[in-house]
Amino acid sequence: MADKPSRGLVLYGDGLARFIEPSHAHLHSLASNANCGFLSLPNAPPSESEDDRIVREFAVLMDACEAYFNKNGQLSTEAKSQKSSLIPTMSERFMGMRAALLTNSSSLKSFGEKLGFDVLHLNGLFENINFPSAQSADYLASELLALLGFQEGKILDVGQFDLVIVHIGSGENLNSEKDKGTAGDMEFMNALIGAIMLMAQPGTEIASRLYLSLVMGYGYVSRADDPGLSILSHNYENDSPLSALFPRQSYTMRGESPRNDVRHHSPMLVAQYQNAVTRKDMVDTFSFKDFKERSGNLIIPADRLLHEIAFKLWKAPKYGA
Repeated sequence: MADKPSRGLVLYGDGLARFIEPSHAHLHSLASNANCGFLSLPNAPPSESEDDRIVREFAVLMDACEAYFNKNGQLSTEAKSQKSSLIPTMSERFMGMRAALLTNSSSLKSFGEKLGFDVLHLNGLFENINFPSAQSADYLASELLALLGFQEGKILDVGQFDLVIVHIGSGENLNSEKDKGTAGDMEFMNALIGAIMLMAQPGTEIASRLYLSLVMGYGYVSRADDPGLSILSHNYENDSPLSALFPRQSYTMRGESPRNDVRHHSPMLVAQYQNAVTRKDMVDTFSFKDFKERSGNLIIPADRLLHEIAFKLWKAPKYGA
């Protein structure tokens, strides 16, 4: 734990995990220095639209599924009216935490505002810069750090925000051709990570206070997408007659109650890093295989990540609060 509250930056690559290549050196460099693991998700509802998936998975990450169900019409009109005023904001949930969300998704903007985020249009930051490009990645890295109170390598006593979340993915940043757009987003994400890590390299003031989380999801998936993306332990995968004797894995539980809707494949991949604060595990590359074999964080439910980050920012009294 740091001797002062950290300031958090979450880069969320929505649907980008399947586009990671060996050439994305900055991702792999971050993973090799970070504490890595998986974030398990619930199963998707049948016939879910892409916009609904984007918002639902973000709601899981924010531990705000109740707000999502309210928004998505899965409560009665009377219940929605009663609950709409009861949805706590980020500031109310986490000891006055000031949080910003940068995205190009109109659906996610509306939902983020409901959760109490200051919502900024991602592409709106690049009025005079060719986007995406290496130049725009450097510019965005500088802007993100400035929002957190890191300017010209120095730390302001108070930043504009304690937490900044950047949502990149689903092809919306480049063009209407989804696969080409998402692959381009992946290149931009790699450049952005490189720019941030350069500004926050060990020995700088920023490095001691920046808590960086990189989350990469697979987007829409089906069970048949890739059987190699299962997070079940070998005891369960082998369907041994003795499998019933093994205890339930912790990510399938919430307190003492089992989670009955856990997706055991295609999790989100997460790497968390703060110089001299986070533990370094044995992961060398940002890949599903390496995470499953060598990660230190193994698997946690996706709705627990925000609580862990809030603890590092001194905005929660203990991890999991």
